[in-house]
Amino acid sequence: MALVLGVDSSTQSCKVVVVDSSTGAVVRTGRASHPDGTSVDPDAWWIALQAAIAAAGGLDDIAAWAIGGQQHGMVALDAEGRVIRDALLWNDTRSADAATALVAEFGARELADRTGLVPVASFTISKVRWLRDHEPDNAARVAAIALPHDWLTWRLRGYGPAGADAAPLGPDLAELVTDRSDASGTGYWSAATGGYDRELLIAALGHDAVLPRVLGADEWVTDAAGRRVAPGAGDNAAAALGLGAGPGDVVVSIGTSGTVFAVSEAPSADATGIIAGFASADGHFLPLVCTLNAARVLDVTATLLGVDHDELSRLALSAPSGADGLSLVPYFEGERTPNLPDATATLSGMTLASTTRENLARAAVEGMLSGLGAGLDALREEGVPLHRALLIGGGAQSEAVRAIAPEVLGIPVEVPPAGEYVALGAVRQAAAVLGG
Repeated sequence: MALVLGVDSSTQSCKVVVVDSSTGAVVRTGRASHPDGTSVDPDAWWIALQAAIAAAGGLDDIAAWAIGGQQHGMVALDAEGRVIRDALLWNDTRSADAATALVAEFGARELADRTGLVPVASFTISKVRWLRDHEPDNAARVAAIALPHDWLTWRLRGYGPAGADAAPLGPDLAELVTDRSDASGTGYWSAATGGYDRELLIAALGHDAVLPRVLGADEWVTDAAGRRVAPGAGDNAAAALGLGAGPGDVVVSIGTSGTVFAVSEAPSADATGIIAGFASADGHFLPLVCTLNAARVLDVTATLLGVDHDELSRLALSAPSGADGLSLVPYFEGERTPNLPDATATLSGMTLASTTRENLARAAVEGMLSGLGAGLDALREEGVPLHRALLIGGGAQSEAVRAIAPEVLGIPVEVPPAGEYVALGAVRQAAAVLGG
């Protein structure tokens, strides 16, 4: 029995799953929390990773491992492998003006063609430009730039600054590795060409720097104990891998925000910026659309009606399709798709007959799903084949969401059992490098 370990280092926490690679059975798990905030000391992730691994029984009997993690976060390292400043996370919006400046300099069409992305605040390239503009002394010290999963992989393999805990192999920046899915979210790597765009990196940072070597889907390196280490992945790509999604599948994730991402056989280059042309973890491509308003639409409606989520579902399912004309456009926090950052939510179609608790519950579910459906429409317009939707995330646990989704999304819907799919995607990678 060969045991493999997978990690999901997300914004909120670090989750570890240990699996028997011959049977697929989960044998141990562990978890540790991350601090709140949009700017975080990466050492907090390292401490949480070690705690979660210890809670899952440690590494002594593990044959291979891999790490999936939150995308886009900027981990800036100096020549000695030391972290220069707190990492700016995907949800740190101070880099919005930097993204706008990059688009003005190069043009949206050119950037989409070169990298598959049009920079927004969340992408790494925008954070790198922000560092150059606002902390030039720190920017000048940057010798390497890693993403959260890259840096954690490097540290767990045994690398790090001199004197650091568990860093017997020293600060060898050339040993930083990543995978194509996470690299594709930086804004200076192309899923279409498979290479870094050094001109864009220099335009953002002001000088060149070491970037992690991008491993192929079946490549591996080793840690200090000789265990095989798979490439890891960004969280969405790892989730797709954990779900077993293939071409024709679209994953609809309903969490705090909503994401719609499809496994495609062709890269995307959308100059509108609606679709981010990411890569998948298995050699395909992963065009992705993000919405800001997802599960919290259900939360606020349940609070307004004074009910729990089970009762919200019952109310919604007792109303007719279309909610008798009552319609909720749920832009409670503005919206990213479409790009309306200052928009507000709108409830319309109110009559004495339509304004009922049941119809309001139905309108909330339909409105939230319609926002996600717009993401599917954008993928269809890009020519991405969509045959099946896999519904995941906290919002997918709603009975009303599961029942109404096929009608609104216009595609067959399956709801996999709740699970740690990011960590399980990393487990699949670890098993693969063992030949399992």
